[in-house]
Amino acid sequence: AEMAARLSENRLVSLPLSRIRVIMKSSPEVSSINQDALFLTAKATELFVQYLASYSYKHGRGKEKNALTYTDLSHTAEECETFQFLADILPKKILASKYLKMLEKEKRDGEVGEGEEEDEEEEDEDKA
Repeated sequence: AEMAARLSENRLVSLPLSRIRVIMKSSPEVSSINQDALFLTAKATELFVQYLASYSYKHGRGKEKNALTYTDLSHTAEECETFQFLADILPKKILASKYLKMLEKEKRDGEVGEGEEEDEEEEDEDKA
């Protein structure tokens, strides 16, 4: 009966529970993982990713192209307070040449330049 319950549980979640278990176990504070906790973590993660994607789609340029782009996601991480903790994981895309210039500038004055113009990056994405 437990196996049947587990199979139906798995269908409610599209993320692989085994992978989520591995990620949870990678935390030193976690010694054992309750099956319900695993399922709920997987479901919450799935809902969070759906929310991030739909929010980014609605508030980004994706609607114009009928697609969700990386730029939409990184813009959400940068602009929306709820998602700002993802800013390091979803950084704005910049050209390698621009990045090298920033590194040179950082060496010179010890501070990465912010407030670079955004329009360039949008054009670069279309070419990629």
